[in-house]
Amino acid sequence: MCHSITQLFYELGASPAVHELDNDPYGRQMEWALRSLGCNPSVPAVFIGGKFVGSSKDVISLHVDGSLKQLLIDAKAIWF
Repeated sequence: MCHSITQLFYELGASPAVHELDNDPYGRQMEWALRSLGCNPSVPAVFIGGKFVGSSKDVISLHVDGSLKQLLIDAKAIWF
């Protein structure tokens, strides 16, 4: 996940799990799985509560329209 998205999650009170595909022994398999979900390019791919949300651009759009925080609350990633 790109640095700015990671920082956004921290600022909202979440502690994201970040998987760097180039450093993960299963990185190649994860990349192919992400591509099968329609991620192109495959990274960064953001999941909240186990559900695919989209790319960094999608996360920023959710943040701007105010729905990202509620997604994090619903996923129990933050408590407010």
